[in-house]
Amino acid sequence: MKHILVENLKGVRTLTLNRPERLNAINDQLSTEIIQAINEGSADDEVRVIVITGKGWGFCAGLDLVERSKKDGFSQLSRREQLDELGWVGHQALSIINCDKPVIAAINGAAAGAGLALALACDLRFMASDAKVTTGYIRRGLSPDGGMTYFLPRLVGMTKAAELIYTGRDIYAEEAEKIGLVNGVFDQEKFMDKVMDYAIQLAEGPPIALTYAKRLLVASTETDLVPLLKQELASIKLCFQTKDVQEGVRAFAEKRKPIFRGE
Repeated sequence: MKHILVENLKGVRTLTLNRPERLNAINDQLSTEIIQAINEGSADDEVRVIVITGKGWGFCAGLDLVERSKKDGFSQLSRREQLDELGWVGHQALSIINCDKPVIAAINGAAAGAGLALALACDLRFMASDAKVTTGYIRRGLSPDGGMTYFLPRLVGMTKAAELIYTGRDIYAEEAEKIGLVNGVFDQEKFMDKVMDYAIQLAEGPPIALTYAKRLLVASTETDLVPLLKQELASIKLCFQTKDVQEGVRAFAEKRKPIFRGE
């Protein structure tokens, strides 16, 4: 890929956005590659967890408005966007939601606008201690996209989401963790090491059960209780048929750590 670096380690696939000269701002090519990389990771049985991070000082500065102004102009949508009801970053959000593997956003630096929306779509978010994020859009005269108005209220509540979107103010790591925007904050010096430790530990879990758990969590936001209870029952019945459950029970009886193989 042109704008993404792909690395694999112990079941964890790390996708590093690689446009550091533009703080990894999203253009058409990068957006296409993000979707492709997520879909490939979802389909690869060797991949159990996906981590998204950014090269250099930023996680993702949002849409590359400079490139867009030169290419399409601000007032006219590209032909692709005219024919697409979701847009680039909308499809990015769907690819993450529909991914059968847990996706972690490792916010190593600034995340703004569509860059923050990308992180919000992930299952888990960790933030470097000196990083900052912003909804950003309002600063440029724009309304949000990429699922921001869907994910943010579900994470921090409607009132706080409205404040963060309407003001576009900076949110630093301590506040981000306090309001539930991120799962944890790590020191910058050891940030990726800490994220990878967490991701590898998660990757050692039962992949089939993790997939069903993610599907259930996604469904829970749009499903009533009774249909969700039925979906939960169907999922756990399938889990009971796996060798991973047998291994989990044996490991418990033998007082050892289970080794899950996704079978």
